[in-house]
Amino acid sequence: MKLLYQLNAAFAALIIIIMSITAFFIYSLLMDMLIQDEQRQLKGRAELLIDLINDQDPERSPELSQLIQDRNYPILLFDKERGEILFRTMPSSIAFSWIERYDEELEGQEVWESNNEKYVVYDFPVNSDSDQILIMATPLNDLQDVQSEFAVRMIVVFLIGLLLAILVSYVLTWRLVTPLTKLKQEVKKIEKRRFGDVEKVQASGEIKEVEQSVRHMAAELSRYIHSQKQFFQNASHELKTPLMSIQGYAEGIRDGIFKGEAAEKGLTVMVSETERLKKIVNEMILLAKLDSSEDVYNPEQSDLSMIVTQAKDRLYPLANDKNIEIKLEESSPFYTNIDHEHVLQAMINILSNAVRHADRMVIITTEIEEDQMKVRVSDDGAGIPEDLLPQLFERFIKGKQGETGLGLAISRAIIERSGGIISAYNKEQGDGAVFEIIFHKKE
Repeated sequence: MKLLYQLNAAFAALIIIIMSITAFFIYSLLMDMLIQDEQRQLKGRAELLIDLINDQDPERSPELSQLIQDRNYPILLFDKERGEILFRTMPSSIAFSWIERYDEELEGQEVWESNNEKYVVYDFPVNSDSDQILIMATPLNDLQDVQSEFAVRMIVVFLIGLLLAILVSYVLTWRLVTPLTKLKQEVKKIEKRRFGDVEKVQASGEIKEVEQSVRHMAAELSRYIHSQKQFFQNASHELKTPLMSIQGYAEGIRDGIFKGEAAEKGLTVMVSETERLKKIVNEMILLAKLDSSEDVYNPEQSDLSMIVTQAKDRLYPLANDKNIEIKLEESSPFYTNIDHEHVLQAMINILSNAVRHADRMVIITTEIEEDQMKVRVSDDGAGIPEDLLPQLFERFIKGKQGETGLGLAISRAIIERSGGIISAYNKEQGDGAVFEIIFHKKE
């Protein structure tokens, strides 16, 4: 069953249950309300009748006669002490039955029964000095007819209300389900990898948040698949170059083309290309493990300030060969839960990249704020080309003087695995690049 029909059915069932419970209580309380209202009317008529009887005014005789002849209100006037009927407008059998049962059973009751008929009754002493009791009654059947008529009208009103409620429910659920239906169609496009066809769905509330997440997911999947394709293309190119060199020299040596010193040179090139190939493969394996394996990353409490100092010391020989000065501003210890060796490798990759592109100097600054540490590595080189900046941390993306194109990708994977953030930008003056890494304290 579709969600639209399920919601409508659930809402209709809820309305029916609520209306049924409400109708049951209203129907049950209605008779009590009618009886109380009838007793108030009987009391008013009884007081009026007693006033007319006690008044003995000839001018009010027509009014008394009209009240007594009103058969809708059976009247009984009797002497309680003598058990004698003084006046009645009801059958004698009912009158004598009520007189006999008055003291022991009926006095003070709202509903009296006689001959299988029920009456709403109000009994009232004519005056305080006599034993005369005036009883005025109304057949309960009259009230039950009113109750039944009210119940019929109430059922009609409830049915109309139910239809209107279902109509409103259908409109509201249709507005709710329609965006979900359209969103399902957009998800189908993602399933078929038609990321460019994913369109915005008009929605509100939580559905809008889901819709935004779906479009963001489509963009991320598109970017990821594109990067994977680019990765395989770049990887095949990077692996193909050393393999072709190795194959060329190996075939030349085998066929006797390269002899003596040329053969020695060819073997040297083959060893060098093999080492380069091995390095590329190892870095690709490390990247794959960082993305998927839990065993490759072993966090422990480590001092980030010490790691930065160690990376600077490791890069000293390379910087010295290129006449590059590395300046490091000392900072306080900052302990967090990271993999010491892998984070050291990431910092070495970033520093070596800065050293290769610097003209004279690389500056390392650290800044500690509450539960985070910010590390900036800046150089005074030409900066990062604008077209390279958005994809700088992608795999096999190399700038000038780049080696395998995997160093910065590995650094980003390690830093993100450590819960940190890495970014790169050019200085405003255009004299160098800045790498900024933020680490958060973790217990």
